[in-house]
Amino acid sequence: MQMIADVGGIPGKDCRGFCKYCYFRKVTGNKPLGCRNCSPGRVGCENCTTGVRETKSEFIPPFMVVSNVQNSLMIGNYQDSNLKVNISGGGDVSCYPYLKEVASGLNQWNLPMHLGYTSGKGIDNAKIAEDLVSLGVNEVTFTVFSTDPSLRREWVLDQKPEESMKALKIFCENCEVHAASVIVPGVNDGEKLFETCSKLEEWGAKAFILMRFANHRNQGLILGNEPIMEGIESHSIQEFDELVRSVNKEFNLRVTGTPVCDPENDSPFAISKDKNSEYLEILSKVKSEATILTSKVAAPFIDKIINSIGAQDLVNVVAADQDIGCLITHEDLENLDLKKLKETVMIPGRAFVHDNRAQDILSRDGVDRIVARGPDKLSVDGEMSGTLTREDVLKKELMAFEDLIEAINFFGVRKED
Repeated sequence: MQMIADVGGIPGKDCRGFCKYCYFRKVTGNKPLGCRNCSPGRVGCENCTTGVRETKSEFIPPFMVVSNVQNSLMIGNYQDSNLKVNISGGGDVSCYPYLKEVASGLNQWNLPMHLGYTSGKGIDNAKIAEDLVSLGVNEVTFTVFSTDPSLRREWVLDQKPEESMKALKIFCENCEVHAASVIVPGVNDGEKLFETCSKLEEWGAKAFILMRFANHRNQGLILGNEPIMEGIESHSIQEFDELVRSVNKEFNLRVTGTPVCDPENDSPFAISKDKNSEYLEILSKVKSEATILTSKVAAPFIDKIINSIGAQDLVNVVAADQDIGCLITHEDLENLDLKKLKETVMIPGRAFVHDNRAQDILSRDGVDRIVARGPDKLSVDGEMSGTLTREDVLKKELMAFEDLIEAINFFGVRKED
């Protein structure tokens, strides 16, 4: 179990400038998207305004960070022997000017620490890695992009890439390091990617997460900032799947990808695989009609599962023009063919659309549809699956689909047995 030590920070401001490929580049304004946390009569809340843009707060003073953790420890009465403190924020933790002070303050409770997202570009002297390890840091999530200093200098805006890579090597030799790279076609893929993997393997990194570069709205850029970079086409889902699998075969690293895939435990949607079909027998029977609205990536998997449990006459699956289900917005709903929708529509639990707005949009053809939210997640992506076993993934997916079926049976149009 991990407890968050939030140091705050704003993307682009508290990270020495946006990386060229950053998801938050070009984001302007604070127009609310709408979400499940909004009040019924109003579109907009912290989650779908500042939260999704990660602009809630600048860096937080170190005494407040440590005090917040202390309060959580006192109130929570934590008994987990594996408790770890995750130092993270909206910016880059390596750019947090009081990182050592916070680590020193947290060290008084003898709790191991995890350095959350960092690109390392706040590291001017690699010795800080040794200091942090001595203070109790034993896990690091490090967005490396490439181990080539020239690429890091140009694309990550790393002013001292040699020092940040020395620090990464120190972390790899002393901590559990989960490295990550946003893969930009023609820049850090191909031979450059294999060079990075070779270095990570040599240094002792545990895992490597490949993240598909998003450059268009239907790839997840829902904040009005597309394209991030002109003239670059992202990998297709199939191309990216093949890339992840090829890297996994070549190197002794726990390689996963997002939005696809994890070659070791078959996620996403491990229960859709033929070899795991026996697990579907434990799911409850679908007794009501509904449409499952989801992403383009998830739709084929979910459709196969629905067919495998014999529910295809009651439930159909419709894909919005969006690769990531939880990033579906009202714009995606407005572009749907309503003729494909049944009287009850299940949307992703975390979709960024206000409930009332979703119902209005999906009922504009005169059919008064019920719009309900399904589970937050129906599977796990590469950012999470790398820490899970095959059995963990199957269990999470089965629990999520059981919740989905329960919601369909409750909100859907009931059919006679």
